Amino acid sequence: MNDTEGVATTRSVGGVFQVVIGTHVKDVFDEVDRELRNAEASGGAAPSVEAEPVSQRKNPLTVVINFVAGTFQPLIPALSGAGMIMALLAVLVVTDVITQDSQTYQVLSFFANAVFYFLPIFVAIGAADKLKTNRTLAGVVAAMMLHPKWTEMVAAGHSVHLFGLIPLPLTTYGSTVIPIMLIVFVQSYVERWLNRVIHDSVKLVFVPMITFLVMGTLAMTLLGPIGTFLGGHLAAFFTFLTENAPWAPAVIVGALLPVMVMFGIHNAVAPLGVAQLAQVGYDSIFGPGCLCSNIAQSVATFTVAVRTKEAKLRQIATAGGITALMGITEPALYGVALPKRYPLIAAMAGGGAGGLYAGLTMTRRFAVGTSGIPAIFLYIGDNTMRYFVNILIALAISAVVSGIVAFLLSFRFERTVAVKTAVTDTELGTGLTVDADRPVVASAADGSAVSAAPAASATATATAVRTDRALITAPVQGDVIALDQVPDAAFASGVMGPGVGVEPVNGAIVAPVSGTVVAAVESGHAFGILTDDGVEVLVHVGVDTVQMKGAGFTDPVPQGARVTAGQRLVQADLRAIRSAGHPATVILVVTNAADQESVTITAEGAVLAGEPVLTVTR
Repeated sequence: MNDTEGVATTRSVGGVFQVVIGTHVKDVFDEVDRELRNAEASGGAAPSVEAEPVSQRKNPLTVVINFVAGTFQPLIPALSGAGMIMALLAVLVVTDVITQDSQTYQVLSFFANAVFYFLPIFVAIGAADKLKTNRTLAGVVAAMMLHPKWTEMVAAGHSVHLFGLIPLPLTTYGSTVIPIMLIVFVQSYVERWLNRVIHDSVKLVFVPMITFLVMGTLAMTLLGPIGTFLGGHLAAFFTFLTENAPWAPAVIVGALLPVMVMFGIHNAVAPLGVAQLAQVGYDSIFGPGCLCSNIAQSVATFTVAVRTKEAKLRQIATAGGITALMGITEPALYGVALPKRYPLIAAMAGGGAGGLYAGLTMTRRFAVGTSGIPAIFLYIGDNTMRYFVNILIALAISAVVSGIVAFLLSFRFERTVAVKTAVTDTELGTGLTVDADRPVVASAADGSAVSAAPAASATATATAVRTDRALITAPVQGDVIALDQVPDAAFASGVMGPGVGVEPVNGAIVAPVSGTVVAAVESGHAFGILTDDGVEVLVHVGVDTVQMKGAGFTDPVPQGARVTAGQRLVQADLRAIRSAGHPATVILVVTNAADQESVTITAEGAVLAGEPVLTVTR
């Protein structure tokens, strides 16, 4: 699926399989939804909603995150639209186009505020859909709590009793979130139980009736007040943070949002901003830090587009930077930041710096909307431009810090070629000089040890020069096979990078390039080598040989060691590997091929250790 045009990448996060698409996600969703509905209508298989097997059930934290995210995600368009109307109103008032006493303001105000006042109904519908219960019944129960008569009773302040016995706490539920989520959670179990015990012939009448009576009573007497109590403490927590540590939420979200997105945690944090907005009229928990992080991500991604030498990556980075400016960062995160690493570091630094300023200045947004450039108008409120100016400064800080960090790191990660000259084949091989003072100890086909000179000794006197091409040599004597013929699915698929396999005739495993051993597993069967020109090469001896726990591998070089091409990495006992039931194929891949212009296979058939098998053009 990663190769599908329009798909940036795919990930499994928080128990959910994600297909990262970008700004046209709605078009894709509509098309998929239409196909599924057509399949169901024609008698095809519909998506299963049966309970998951016990072995596949998610942990409680994942369940809670999925529930909260699934409840609020359908509300995002409505909240965003209402938020932009509120931003427009704020601009009109600040610029003296209208006044707060005008009828125009009053009408546009209830256009925007309607979704927040009736928020419990919309939350109830979203929660019901997530819990696979009746959305209409859930919405009606929420409407009971917002009924004008109940609001009138609460305003009157006189005690209310059901049947003269059951007291109903005088609480209003407009704009609340927690009470209705708790109520719908309980309602889902009540409704399922009623559907099981009531006969089908009268189910249509009695299930709704009993649900209304039971849930209405529980909502007004127990669950609603409990949710309000929890919401009140949540509001107190928001107030405490605002007064004592206003910088903390914005810094945490600004710096760590990319990591939150990777693990799906942002789905649990974002609703806190909505809850704070409903409770105190503004959001300082999620909005400012999120906006700073997204702008920092955009700038870091644009920096990659400028610095990279890869045309395809430049295209992805340019598009990802634009979508990140609009508040959609997944294409930039998964398509650029994670593969390249340094844009992620830069985005976290920039987001944290901008978030720190936003937090220290107690910057807040007054409506929910996208977390991109258009969202800056959401920071106009309280009849002042103070928060608007502060968010602009915070975004400038995020952009500058992210851009500088990304640019500086690019000199380390985006390795450029200093010398581009026509070179002879001998010169191309000079980077592959062997350590003549350290002969390779090989093993014969029968496993006995023999002494062998380095395979590349003919070029041992050459001096290394930096070129725009690099040769990678065979790590062992044997027969070269195509990577897709390697008996290991991960390597054969090419996901680890392009390369070849070698069916070895002895166990003398040597370095295919000169460089630093940046990874060496304790079992001695795999080594990662980074050349001075930034090519990352992986040598993996055998398939699933990690299960041997080091048996059959003698004297491996340690991590951090400096090796030259042809120098021994490890002595492998091929007989022991095969006796353990593992193919002995030695696998050679370039793991950072995305950073190179091309990787070309230059050998086939029988090769000696030290003979060129791959050419990397940088």
